[in-house]
Formats: sequence, structure tokens, C-alpha cells
Amino acid sequence: MPMLINWRDGAATAARDGFVTLADDAPLSDGDVVVTWARFQAEGALLIARGRRVGVRLASAESPEVLAPVLDALNLVALEFPKFRDGRAYSSARLLRERMGWRGELRAVGDVLVEQAYLMIRCGFDAFEPADASTPADWTAAAARFAHVYQRAADSRPPAFAEREGV
Repeated sequence: MPMLINWRDGAATAARDGFVTLADDAPLSDGDVVVTWARFQAEGALLIARGRRVGVRLASAESPEVLAPVLDALNLVALEFPKFRDGRAYSSARLLRERMGWRGELRAVGDVLVEQAYLMIRCGFDAFEPADASTPADWTAAAARFAHVYQRAADSRPPAFAEREGV
């Protein structure tokens, strides 16, 4: 089971993952689950009806807008980074947070590296399954690497021009 790191109040902490990620061909297990969008379309209503907490894992090529009709029923959205240089999940995170108003857990999964911490947090991710051997302390340090930002993002930090103007 991969390590789960949560981002809360400006610090990363190790967390226990209460969800089991199920492959499309795996039998349903007890407890809270994360399933692909395809599996959710087939079995999501059943999972929710059984009183489970349910998450959906979106591949980088899948649009987060497909989740709009069911977002209120979800507890977690996991966005996949198939390679660290594939940035589509950053855009999906911003869409979920800023346009779609998602306030639940937004998890980065796949080829997730500590070097990405700063930008992932800026885009709205608040949980991470690192693919490297990084620790929560490494994530906290990477996220604090830059004191100022130059544009607004999902993390609501004021940009440098607003800091100068006192806005």
C-alpha cells in the first residue's frame, strides 16, 4: 500500500488511507473504495446505496467535467499522473476546485514526486501518494520553497502585486 500524505494548514502529514483502490476486474471488497470512472458508471449507484464512501480515479485523458452530475455523492477524486511530466491532472485539479467547487479530498496518484509538491498544492491537491521515497517533511519543505507567487490559483495565496499594493 503506498504512503498517503495529507496537506492541511500549511504542513504535510502521513495519513492512514481509509480507501481501497479497486482495479476494474477486482471483486468488490468491504469498506470504502476508489474505482475508475468506467467502473463507477457501472457500479457507482450500488456502492453508494450500500453506504460506502466512494472515490473516483480519473485517468489523465478523462475530463473532470464527467463527474459534475455525481460530485455530491463522492468523497474523493484521485487524479492520475501517468508520468511526472504529464501535466493534465494540474488542469483537472483547477477545474474541479475553481469551476466545479469541489471541496472534498483531491488526491494525486501515479508518478507523483516531491518536486511537484509546490505546484500540486497551488492547483488544489490536498492528498498525495508519492512514487518516490519522500517523507511528509520533504513535502512540507518543497511546498515552502517559494515565498511569493505571481498569479492567483486554487490555493488562494495573494500574488506578489497584491502583496505590494496591500490588497
